[in-house]
Parts: sequence; C-alpha cells; structure tokens
Amino acid sequence: MRKTVAITGSAGFIGSNLADKLVALDYRVIGIDNLSMGRLENFKHLVDRHDFEFRQVDVRDLTALRNACRGADVIVHLAAYKIPRYGGALDTLLINGKGAEHVLEIGREIGAKVLLASTSDVYGKNPNLPFVETGDSVFGASTVPRWSYAVSKLFEEHLALAYREAHGVPVVLLRFFGSYGPRQHCSWWGGPQAVFIDAVLNGREIEIHGDGQQTRSFTFVSDTVDGIVRAMESDKAVGEVLNIGSDAEISILDLARLIGDLAGRSGDLKLRFIPYSRIGKSPYEDVRRRVPDLTKSKSLLGFSCRVPLKEGLLQTIAWQKSVG
Repeated sequence: MRKTVAITGSAGFIGSNLADKLVALDYRVIGIDNLSMGRLENFKHLVDRHDFEFRQVDVRDLTALRNACRGADVIVHLAAYKIPRYGGALDTLLINGKGAEHVLEIGREIGAKVLLASTSDVYGKNPNLPFVETGDSVFGASTVPRWSYAVSKLFEEHLALAYREAHGVPVVLLRFFGSYGPRQHCSWWGGPQAVFIDAVLNGREIEIHGDGQQTRSFTFVSDTVDGIVRAMESDKAVGEVLNIGSDAEISILDLARLIGDLAGRSGDLKLRFIPYSRIGKSPYEDVRRRVPDLTKSKSLLGFSCRVPLKEGLLQTIAWQKSVG
C-alpha cells in the first residue's frame, strides 16, 4: 500500500529535492510550507501530479498543520529558521521550538513516524573530531546570538526523545552537515558555497570570515536526500541520532579557491577577509572544524556519500548560472 509522507519546509532546498525523490519512489507527498523562505518554483513540476499536494501552512499554526498532515504515515520536519547572523534570534528560537512541538504532537495523535532535521551545529565547539553522535555539545556564551540556532535544534532533539519516552512516538533525529546543490538559496542562508559561487560568477569579491582556515564538510543534496529516505524506511533508525553528511573536510579558503577554479575564474579571484568583530551587530563566534563520524549511519542505514565535492560543485555552479 502506498504510504503518505508530509514534508514541512517542502518548498525549500532540501524539502523540494526530497519531494522529487519520494514521488519517484511511489510515495504520496503532502508538501507543507509558509513560503517565507521556500519558493513555489522549486516544485512547480509536481503540482499537477495526483500523488502530490501542497498546503501553504505555517508550522506555528497547530490547527492548520494538523489538517495538512491528516493521513500521513510519516512526517519529515525540515521547516526551520537558521543561524541569526544579522539578528532574528527570537524567530530562530520560537519557530524552531514551536514547530517541532507541533509536529511531534501531531505525530503522537495520528501515529506517524517523525523524522526531525537537526544540524551539525549541535556539536558547537566540541574539539573532539570527527563528531560522533554521543559526543558533547559545547556552546559559547548566551550573549553570542549564533548559539541560539544550535540551542533551538538541541531542544528539538530532547523534545523528540521525550515524546518517544512519554508517548512512544517513533522519532528519528538527523544531523545534517553542509548540504548544497541545485535549489539552494544563493545567499548566506544557503551556506558559504552559495555566496562564493554567486560572487565568482558576478565578478565580485568573495568575503572570507576570519582567516578562512576554519573547515567544513559539504554534502551534495542527493546524498542528503538518500540519507533521509534510508532513515525513513529503516526500523533500526527509530530512536536514534544519526549524522548525515560527507566526511571530506575542506577549509573555507580552499573552498573559495576551488570554486574559482571550477568556474574558470581562478586568474581573477578576488578575496576579502572580514574580521569576526565586523560580522553582524553582536559578538560572533565561529566553529573551527566540523566533520562527522559516519560509522553509525553506515552501520544502521548503509549510508555513504556518492557525489565528490568537485562533481557536486560543478553541478551547483551550472545551476546557479542558469538561474542568474
């Protein structure tokens, strides 16, 4: 029997790519988004299909969200507000906290499996790498706004596990690492690679925060989606926290240079280093290294990334060229 999957944040980058994959796998998909950050064009090719429907709903509206999720066997909760680089910490905390609470409550009511999208940010400044799911969360002072995102996602994880303990809700917690690819936001909301590509294609300076030696791991969106689907279809994933991402580490400075090379602009690459003291209106802290331990995801899900960074960046650069 065909299962129904509700996706919050379905008009966004990961959500729309996940909707494509699930429809191709013969699932029925309910797309849910308030369109504050998502875009209708991300799934316009799905709107006339009998196995896809879209509901414009804010996850903070419990009644509307409950109606939208009616009949769902699985809820994949991707809707979120990201790191408040330039303000917006209140939105980050309230949207993420209340949205997760509503999704979990609906999951309890209708007996749905709930996959909750978390983030590598929950590891914070933990110096022990690679990050293992049982590792510590190490955050800075509460006066630094960036940690509000990490705290909001850690709260979501604790809330999900509490719902499992108290009500038996089958929850899966997925910590994503640096997803990128077609349909990403071409701004800081989409990540450094999105901003770097945009700058290179338009002949502008690439802004490097700090010294550029901070490292990240970047995961092509098809690999992120594959991890979500594997977790969704696995009974072994229930009650687990799982890293989903690439363990190939690269510095931000080397990422900028690689994008310049792949876009054929290495000869005139323009870099500008911006001290952390000049980012935003409040104190800003960065994470020096970020790379996942994938042992658990490989063991439970058979998950591994298939798209190398260069190949994924070439596809992403081509897409950003096509959308201007």
